[in-house]
Amino acid sequence: MEDSAGSNPQSVGLTEKFKSWLSWSWTYVCFIWLGMVLIMLYVLWSPLKLQESLASASVFLNTLTPKFYVALTGTSSLISGLILIFEWWYFRKYGTSFIEQVSVSHLRPLLGGVESTSTTGLFSSVNGEAEPRPSVSECKVWRNPLNLFRGAEYNRYTWVTGKEPLTYYDMNLSAQDHQTFFTGDTQQLRTEDAVMQKAWRERNPQARIRAAYQAIEMNQECAAAYVLLAEEEATTITEAERLFKKALSIAGKDINLLVYIKRRLAMCARKLGRIKEAVKMMRDLMKEFPLLGMLNIHENLLESLLELQAYADVQAVLAKYDDISLPKSATICYTSALLKARAVSDKFSPEAASRRGLSTAEMNAVEAIHRAVEFNPHVPKYLLEMKSLILPPEHILKRGDSEAVAYAFFHLQHWKRAEGALNLLHCTWEGTFRIIPYPLEKGHLFYPYPGCTETADRELLPSFHEVSVYPKKELPFFILFTAGLCSFTAILAMLTHQFPELMGVFAKAFFSTLFAPLGFFADKMESFMPSSFWHQLTRI
Repeated sequence: MEDSAGSNPQSVGLTEKFKSWLSWSWTYVCFIWLGMVLIMLYVLWSPLKLQESLASASVFLNTLTPKFYVALTGTSSLISGLILIFEWWYFRKYGTSFIEQVSVSHLRPLLGGVESTSTTGLFSSVNGEAEPRPSVSECKVWRNPLNLFRGAEYNRYTWVTGKEPLTYYDMNLSAQDHQTFFTGDTQQLRTEDAVMQKAWRERNPQARIRAAYQAIEMNQECAAAYVLLAEEEATTITEAERLFKKALSIAGKDINLLVYIKRRLAMCARKLGRIKEAVKMMRDLMKEFPLLGMLNIHENLLESLLELQAYADVQAVLAKYDDISLPKSATICYTSALLKARAVSDKFSPEAASRRGLSTAEMNAVEAIHRAVEFNPHVPKYLLEMKSLILPPEHILKRGDSEAVAYAFFHLQHWKRAEGALNLLHCTWEGTFRIIPYPLEKGHLFYPYPGCTETADRELLPSFHEVSVYPKKELPFFILFTAGLCSFTAILAMLTHQFPELMGVFAKAFFSTLFAPLGFFADKMESFMPSSFWHQLTRI
């Protein structure tokens, strides 16, 4: 095994050298092949009677009526127009050109090109050295800490609009979370636990609810079944709270169930207007289970404290969680920006700031906004109501459009409450992009912006929502090319139909000019090579 393993690098090195040599020589091989084709055409000019064939072809083309050329150019315009429509649809749906994707995936390897499969990039670290850019964690999907209730909120939206606010991919992630969270120990599953494990996997909501009732019939103290009913069957927050209290009373010592139920009970209290009670429940939960910071309960606490306008308490929470060693979120970054903007926004004026310059407090607020926008550039359009909001998904992608929707859905009211905060955001947020002209290659305060957010957000957000894309993609070359080809052939068809004689003269002049270099090359070859040489080649 060691010998074979040791011989692999040498064989791989020879293969790579051969591929690189083949790729380097491909261009020159193409030129040699083109030269050989031209020489063969010239050599076989007389034996194959190519001149007579060209003459007969020209006679045939001269006999064609203008209607043929109108049909030809019109058909070309139609075909290129259909290709343009398909390319545009594919680009809007998948964010790339179909022709370009096929070329890169299938044709480029055949031509000796190497497709870049490595996701490693470079960015400057604090000490100026190059570090590998992270690839896996940057597009990790997280549970939305403020996700809504399916029965009491998501389903009511479906009843009113007829639209599904959650994607199958999002709900499937939730099913996996519930299976792992509530039935983690598969070796000691009770009968009702097995039923609930199957219930979380059911795609049909009614099937999930029936399975929950089946588990309750097997065991009246199946807390997970009451959790499912509170999430999916309860049509009001009050009813959901009653079911969660029932589940809490029979949850026992299952830590996962206790944390989940207490958190949802705190969210019920927040939604029912008992905000101080919700804040107390969240603080107690964070003290009781301090190691469960990954659940981001502090984001629920921040939103409730902002509703109470307890800004000093908000600042205290940020001081603990807005640390350089801890992962960031849109809630952390934009809440920090809101607090700094609130201190100066009521007296902020763009005209006055342009005359006298920014004060220290205003500069701090602008820098905080730039920091937040760099972390998630999709949020300002929702806060400024330049894009319409939808119900947030159950899972979000940090720095993506899904996180922006979730943040703005709950925090837009807090920005509106702070006088002038949205005006300050409107005047300064676009300045962030001057600091990071190439966000995919190098960031300013954060890692370079991940290039995979668009694909993941399209899976998390419903199809009726227009996903925000950053940085804005330029139209692919093939869309521009097919658009130009379609327009050009359509103009040719119209001109040929309106002015057939003039377009005929133009076509003859164009083709004679096009083939003039070929005739010039043939004359030079005849004058350069002796006639006996060509005679011998034709005999061969």
